Amino acid sequence: MSRRRPHPPSPLPQRDGVDPVRVRLPGEGEWATVGEHLVDRLSGAGAGVVRGMLDDGLVVGADGRPVAADAAYVPGMYVWFHRELAPEVPVPFPVEVVHRDEHIVVADKPHFLATTPRGSHITQTVLARLRHDLGIPALSAAHRLDRLTAGLVLFTVRPEERGAYQTLFRDRLVHKEYEAVAPYDPGLELPRTVRSRIVKERGVLTAQEVEGEPNAVSRIELAEWRGEGPARYRLLPATGQTHQLRVHMTALGLPILGDPLYPEPGPPVPAGDFRRPLQLLARAMEFTDPVTGANHRFVSGRQLTAWTSYADWAGL
Repeated sequence: MSRRRPHPPSPLPQRDGVDPVRVRLPGEGEWATVGEHLVDRLSGAGAGVVRGMLDDGLVVGADGRPVAADAAYVPGMYVWFHRELAPEVPVPFPVEVVHRDEHIVVADKPHFLATTPRGSHITQTVLARLRHDLGIPALSAAHRLDRLTAGLVLFTVRPEERGAYQTLFRDRLVHKEYEAVAPYDPGLELPRTVRSRIVKERGVLTAQEVEGEPNAVSRIELAEWRGEGPARYRLLPATGQTHQLRVHMTALGLPILGDPLYPEPGPPVPAGDFRRPLQLLARAMEFTDPVTGANHRFVSGRQLTAWTSYADWAGL
């Protein structure tokens, strides 16, 4: 079996921690020039925008030189460019670095900041910030944490080691502990393990529990209750389905405070509205390092404000 050839290195540096776009010209096509192909390929940007980028020398080849719009089409050729990004509302909370060595970086993510560039969140992500702030262009995420959830995220420093750390999460070799603030139900017996089948369809905001073989397992424990108001819970997911803990807590009648999707989706939260964050925190992460063999345990230093000061969280 022949190995796929590696992509050539980018001749353009990152911009604000974001990689340039790489385009490989298809092996077959009826385009006479590079410009014709890019206008078709990037039709969403508009022909004028694409031609303007070419005229301004913003599209480059593997040698770093600008590619002319009328350059002959060469199947398999690579070109790179930086896309113009839409303005993003800054997330005004810092990313804390819990651990850093030559192999990994463990970050303590704030609420509202996405882990990696996706959709409308590009520069306002943990990955882009860390690449820029730490000066590690090759930094990559070994897994993801929901944008609305705060807490620990693992990043890898060396591209050739990323697979080893991703395998830890795939094979469920990372022990993860979460913390949540949710209503208290005196009639609910805890601790308990919840098992169900959760599916999330592309384009649908919420995940759903359906009939079938369970693919989501969570242990729910009552950590503390003060005799009134909400309680603090310790959540131990054995699997990693999308929105798993939020779905399981809702199924128990304990929707996590600040959740805009469960039990029912509410009105969209306006950009820049950082009040009442989802009270879910990836508190701890424990695993054996697949590269060094070291036993790691990392703990988030963040606090859930609905627990430390409910009045402040609720805006009372």
